Amino acid sequence: MRVAIIVLCWLVNIVCLAQNAPVKSIDRFSLVSRHNVVLNKVDTLGALSVGNGEFAFTADVTGLQTFYKEYENGIALGTQSQWGWHSIPQEKKYILNNVAKLYESCDGTKAPYAVQQREGIAGEATEALRANPHRLHLGLIGLVMTKENGEAVQLRDIKNIQQQLNLWTGTIESKFEVEGSAVKVTTIAHQAQDRIAVHIESPLIAKGKLKVNFKFPYGKDCHVCPGYDWEKNDRHQSVIISQQKDLTVLARTLDTTKYYVQVVHETSAFTEEKPHSFLLSPEKNKSFDFTVLFTKDKPVKVLDFKTVKVNSIYTWEKFWTEGAAVDFSACTDPRARELERRVILSQYLTKIQCAGSLPPQETGLTMNSWYGKFHLEMHWWHAAHFTLWNRSALLERSMPWYTDAIPQAKATAQWQGYTGARWQKMTDPQGNESPSSVGAFIIWQQPHPIYFAELLYRSAPGKDKLEKYKDIVFQTAEFMASFVKLRNGKYHLCHPLIPAQEIFKATETDDPAYELQYWYYGLSVAQQWRKRLGLEEDKKWNAILKDLAPLATDATGKLYLPNSTTPTAYTDDFFRRDHPAVVGAFGFLPFNDRIDIALMKNTFDEIIEHWQWETTWGWDYPLMAMTAARLNKPEQAIEMLLLNTQKNTYLVNGHNYQDARLRLYLPGNGGLLSAIAMMTAGWDGSTETNPGFPKDGKWNVRWEGLKKMP
Repeated sequence: MRVAIIVLCWLVNIVCLAQNAPVKSIDRFSLVSRHNVVLNKVDTLGALSVGNGEFAFTADVTGLQTFYKEYENGIALGTQSQWGWHSIPQEKKYILNNVAKLYESCDGTKAPYAVQQREGIAGEATEALRANPHRLHLGLIGLVMTKENGEAVQLRDIKNIQQQLNLWTGTIESKFEVEGSAVKVTTIAHQAQDRIAVHIESPLIAKGKLKVNFKFPYGKDCHVCPGYDWEKNDRHQSVIISQQKDLTVLARTLDTTKYYVQVVHETSAFTEEKPHSFLLSPEKNKSFDFTVLFTKDKPVKVLDFKTVKVNSIYTWEKFWTEGAAVDFSACTDPRARELERRVILSQYLTKIQCAGSLPPQETGLTMNSWYGKFHLEMHWWHAAHFTLWNRSALLERSMPWYTDAIPQAKATAQWQGYTGARWQKMTDPQGNESPSSVGAFIIWQQPHPIYFAELLYRSAPGKDKLEKYKDIVFQTAEFMASFVKLRNGKYHLCHPLIPAQEIFKATETDDPAYELQYWYYGLSVAQQWRKRLGLEEDKKWNAILKDLAPLATDATGKLYLPNSTTPTAYTDDFFRRDHPAVVGAFGFLPFNDRIDIALMKNTFDEIIEHWQWETTWGWDYPLMAMTAARLNKPEQAIEMLLLNTQKNTYLVNGHNYQDARLRLYLPGNGGLLSAIAMMTAGWDGSTETNPGFPKDGKWNVRWEGLKKMP
């Protein structure tokens, strides 16, 4: 008996020691580095970028932008910043009233909306207001290489390619050969300046057969394109305003836009070839360095390659070590490796493309989409994940834009007869509305700033956060409260509106399910902010919360309809397409007693079974995964994140490919990160470990530093 007791105590002691043993931290370097992007051939969809959230530079297989024409239909080779915008001068000054049309709501009131038109002054105004301002391509930097026979090197002449993006340091290293001669190009970006630094090694330098070309374009008013125009050389200026043996400064003037380009080039010669085209000719050595700074103001500080390199290494290591991490290496499910790759690359891409002082455009700082303007309903999908991954400061960079844009948002609301701040859908740095037959009626961007403020408060609770963002929260809630219509004792979201599932007509759609729940969440959080600040509750907000219209159900009473005015949503295939936004009423938003979980489960199952997935978009798969997680369907959460459909494609560089027009789509990347954070760390009220992953023994997911989702 004594022996048995001793053995039992020994076993208990081992178990206790095991339970109390420190958990080995994740090897961040190994986790990140095993997903370094490696290219061994030309892939025009595989262009690689360096940047810092305010600025990004995208390079081809040479490490620069040598073959930009060949990449135009792939991932375009952009040089873009948050401040670089341009407007083409107009003979007339257009305002929203030039494109305004009156639309009647369910209570008989009418309001103007800025919609796209084609004829007359309204058509001219539509084109001008949508296309201006547009984001500017700041300039192309490429190699000029000459073959032995004197011909220019073409893309087909690039051989033995070995290109790698080192994610840990934010460095692109490009190795290749031209007629047997090796070339090595190292490309990095400063993490606090709009500056790239380049180091080049090659025997071609000593032969005078490798130089660097700088080309500066006019702005391009195109819907989706790289953002440059080479046909209007007489409409802009590129002038050397100061020059020393190792430093040249150019002034760029495009109508009312002006910026500077500082080139630090050792003792290399920097000369003008022709208008807007300059040549950097290095001394005939084995290697040379140069750095290029793009800035709105005259540059004063000179940085060399080594200084920029140290800055990039230090800042990127800090990014990877201080933020959260998720490690799938112990998982035995064969899908885990690909999921981890997408997660790591999405962190890199959203850091350089979506973490700036403005809400990002859907293609970030790589190329223009919707003229380079940003869509506020997508801001959540680009950037909300930063707080969940313990990087709140990266979301906070863009919050001052909302403060600055409040006057414009209030003017829009007042123009339409509402109070508070009505946030734009498609807008620019000044908060100007863009005419749109869809965007003018979309409303689900409205509660986003409240959600952001709440995330930031949760990350660092305190009076300072409440004071900092209270105007954004309260002005947003004020509009939301003024927008609803009281009918038959209930508050409704009434036409004209277009929900997140954009196929529904503005003049015929009422009470979309997701938007109703988001209105409830936004007003609830705003009311909570009043309490935290010691203010009385807003009586109208409480009345709306008490009597907000319920979510509509179909004829069987077993499915939630996407809105109250489309009873055939699940019997007519026409409606089984585009964003399955109805599930956002539960997956995107926290549970409350307005939701019947059984009905939401039925709705989710119906969508899984019958939806036309080829019509969806990159953020729809994370949305479905979040809903699956809350419904305790972890296997389906994984299936949705990795659904084999075109718009859920993640390219070798991590970009979420949509179609031939939209080759990258950053809301998919950001949405993936939010879903993964939720599936691992959970959400308010969840207690299970890794609640969004199957419990079949194949998903031993380890993580550190993640925050719960609301």
